[in-house]
Amino acid sequence: MNLSGRVACITGGGGHIGSAMAEGLAELGAAIVLLDVDQASCESTAGRIESEFRVPTLPLKLDLADEKELRETPWIILDRFRRFDILINCAALVGTSQLQGWTVPFAQQRADTWRLALDVNLTAPFVLIQASADALAASGHGSVINIGSLYGVAGPDMRLYEDTTMGNAAAYAASKGGLLQLTRWLATVLAPRVRVNAISPGGVWRDQPEAFCRRYISRTPLQRMGTEQDFVGAAAYLASDMSSYVTGQNLLVDGGFTVW
Repeated sequence: MNLSGRVACITGGGGHIGSAMAEGLAELGAAIVLLDVDQASCESTAGRIESEFRVPTLPLKLDLADEKELRETPWIILDRFRRFDILINCAALVGTSQLQGWTVPFAQQRADTWRLALDVNLTAPFVLIQASADALAASGHGSVINIGSLYGVAGPDMRLYEDTTMGNAAAYAASKGGLLQLTRWLATVLAPRVRVNAISPGGVWRDQPEAFCRRYISRTPLQRMGTEQDFVGAAAYLASDMSSYVTGQNLLVDGGFTVW
């Protein structure tokens, strides 16, 4: 598996999963573009990747709610690298996001937060893919990978959250479910020159309360929560020519959580 000469762009590249995927693709030789609202984290991650893997990197501060910035991004990438091969939409408002009316009981969840989540988690990938489609097609190896969630395909087991301050946002599930359907839609519309697939992670360990972790693990066949490294192989596979006949698919990397 070799990505030498190709250019990969990862939104949320300064975050845990995004940076792990970026490192995995860099190890295979891809130049890396990191997009993140946290400029310091983005620059730090890019510097570390460039130093360790000796590949060109480009950190860009990006507000996913700003359509103008999203549409300018492919042109910035092309100006720097002259090509654009792989787009990973990883950035999202998630369960740990600090928002009002987010992971609270359903009766307290807020419409303005719902709209923000759909803007960031669903509309931003739509806009960025639309703006990038021609460049990805021209590369000859165009691959889009959308990061979904097990909650895009299954309802939450609220028993997992009992006696904790954790919760599960309706807007998160709806936006991830929408992203998975957008993946299938784009797979037909952008074919045959661009492949579009998704990876749906299961629960990732983030120092959650012991009671939650115990319950989650007890109903997961592989008997553990996920780590960032669990998703790197899936991203490398879908980004590379090893998956050249794969499009429109959602690869669940959840330890078997959704089997039951």
